[in-house]
Amino acid sequence: MSTISTIQFSTNGKTYLPPAKPIVVICIDGSADEYLDTTMAFDRMPNLKKMVQNGYRGMVRGALPSFTNVNNSSIVTGTPPAVHGISGNFFYDTDKDEEVMMNSSRYLRADTILAAAANAGRKVAFVTAKEKLRDILSYKMKGIAISAEKANQAKMETHGIDNVEEIVGYPTPPIYSADASLFVLRAGVAFIEKGIADFLYLSLTDYMQHTFSPDAEESLAFYEAMDKEIGKMFQLGAIVGATADHGMNAKVKADGSPNVLYVEDMLQEKFGDGFRVICPITDPYVKHHGALGSYVVVHVNDTSRINEIKNWLAIQPGITEVFDKPTAVRVLEQPEDRIGDLVVMSGRDVVLGRRPRYHDLSALDGTLRSHGGRYEEMVPMIISHPLNKTYKMKAARDPRNFDIFDFTINGTSGEE
Repeated sequence: MSTISTIQFSTNGKTYLPPAKPIVVICIDGSADEYLDTTMAFDRMPNLKKMVQNGYRGMVRGALPSFTNVNNSSIVTGTPPAVHGISGNFFYDTDKDEEVMMNSSRYLRADTILAAAANAGRKVAFVTAKEKLRDILSYKMKGIAISAEKANQAKMETHGIDNVEEIVGYPTPPIYSADASLFVLRAGVAFIEKGIADFLYLSLTDYMQHTFSPDAEESLAFYEAMDKEIGKMFQLGAIVGATADHGMNAKVKADGSPNVLYVEDMLQEKFGDGFRVICPITDPYVKHHGALGSYVVVHVNDTSRINEIKNWLAIQPGITEVFDKPTAVRVLEQPEDRIGDLVVMSGRDVVLGRRPRYHDLSALDGTLRSHGGRYEEMVPMIISHPLNKTYKMKAARDPRNFDIFDFTINGTSGEE
């Protein structure tokens, strides 16, 4: 195996001093801590249990809204949305007067840790389950960038690698499956084993968490299978850090039906026309959530009435927090030009929608489980190796999920 670069690198105000070991950071999409607790309680994650005993496990605060594009962008840049500019999976571009998916690197405003590591001589690989993340997170990066969803389409000139299925030893999986996430982890194992990469970001998909509760056998089997692959990377000498982009909760009434507030309908009924509600959870994977999450933004035509509208929304059952734009920018760390005039969040068991016609609930696989608000903000962070004294102190403060590269690289150095 070739020598692993230990050249330090800096990006977005932070310096990283990597050891001569493979670095692996995993985003277990949608993994509320209950999934880890439950699977370990059944003794079905022996490798993770060993890592926790020898390393570190704690809870950290993610970025809001607690959606995939937002938090993955935060993780690979080490910054909040106000810096990197990704405010959701979907937003209303007021300059162009169009609603667009934020699936392109042209929306990213910060350099990535992955690109900086590659420039410092590390062999970088970014593997995502969802193709939608590949372009954003491989921004300016020299190295491998593939998705499990389209692994069989990877080419050397566009993805940094070809013959992916042959290298990984598995076929391209269906995106709505456990195998989509397992393929990502298996690619990580293969890339380390074959000396293809020594600095990896592996981003999974939350199909299983959207579909199954933590104690369902399908979920337990999935986490057990993940544990095997993570254990292989650890055995190959990697320092492994794992976190989540968001948690997950059931968003249903007592009878099991979806518990939805259609905010644009509510506003029209109370105040008349003049509102556009954007659901930033919207993405191509509607079987996950029906474009329903616990966070929406509202664009208001008559801005003189914002306080009146904000105060009325704040007292509606199921709504927990309402912020005007200046407050959302400051408190929620949002990019000012990519949110609405109001930001609305809902309770643990409630999702917010636009109008019924914008949400196809017939595509859901099972009970509506979703995310986006405050109740999915706190997520686990696991480091395979012991933290040094400095990072033990940082862990006791208010660490963020987007500190995961910092903790995995700098937090495990040999400092006494």
